Amino acid sequence: MSEDRRLDVLRAIVEDYVATKEPVGSRALVERHSLGVSPATIRNDMAALEEGGYIAQPHTSAGRVPTDKGYRLFVDQLSTVKPLSSPERRAIGTFLENAQDLDDVVDRAVRLIAQLTHQVAVVQYPSLRRSALRHVELVPVGHRHLLVVLITDTGRVEQRTLELGADLDETVVARLRSRLNVSAAGRRLSELPVALGELTDAFAPADQVLVNAVVAVLEETLAQESEERVVLAGTANLARVGSSDVRAIGPVLEALEEQVVLLRLLSEMAEDSATVAVRIGRETQHDGLFETSFVTTGYGDEGGGSVARIGSIGPLRMDYPGTMSAVRAVARYLTRILAQ
Repeated sequence: MSEDRRLDVLRAIVEDYVATKEPVGSRALVERHSLGVSPATIRNDMAALEEGGYIAQPHTSAGRVPTDKGYRLFVDQLSTVKPLSSPERRAIGTFLENAQDLDDVVDRAVRLIAQLTHQVAVVQYPSLRRSALRHVELVPVGHRHLLVVLITDTGRVEQRTLELGADLDETVVARLRSRLNVSAAGRRLSELPVALGELTDAFAPADQVLVNAVVAVLEETLAQESEERVVLAGTANLARVGSSDVRAIGPVLEALEEQVVLLRLLSEMAEDSATVAVRIGRETQHDGLFETSFVTTGYGDEGGGSVARIGSIGPLRMDYPGTMSAVRAVARYLTRILAQ
């Protein structure tokens, strides 16, 4: 009973501190929350939480504030992520469904997360390595040029133009297009080299120069595009959180500019068992992000996996349930739209 009550007290402290920005005292807890115990009991519970490292006393106040450890326990005890309202869900759906292509979808999604959370939004582009091939198109452009178009299941489109030493035979091009899609469509892009390697023997020696050239440009595209990238929005929101939340904005901005830092974090958080992963303060393992928290979830695969991640970075004193809800909702709509 005492453990459950202390969790209730911690939850109340986190909620009040997030709402007011002010350290929380026992009197405020009694007045604002129906905890069902005396002020003396609450003071004892707060003392136990402080001794356990879950809350701390700023030197300027008699109240208490949550520590990284306290926020972590609070997040771990969230049994459900509060749903967005119907108007919010409709607005998300309408905003994303009007997107024209993958770049537009990603741009809209990152701006939407920033608007919903009033924090920094991060969207990782769908990774070619984790995507599956939807279609390969071969388009003759003149007599000796061939446009090779690779389309993934996430809507990503890559184009390359081949210059050939002989005139194209459109019959061979059509046959190669068909064989490519039969052998490669639906496969993860990381599996393609094996599938592509078996194509050459299906063609006459005179046609193998074209086949090898197309296979080479596809493999080269996959190698070049293995580099990951992320898109940010809402960095100006950092300036609005106040010095009490993030004392030095410079190091945070520098960390955000280092894509390798964000990609490492996103990769590590993809291994979390939780649907929505949260890194709090020093859990980010980067000095510039020690005063922030990072909330992410995967998107892009209706089968339950993911091809990339979307998230929000804000101060330790963030609305964790609200941020987790917004990130998850946008990720679900993003997955649905990419599948279409």
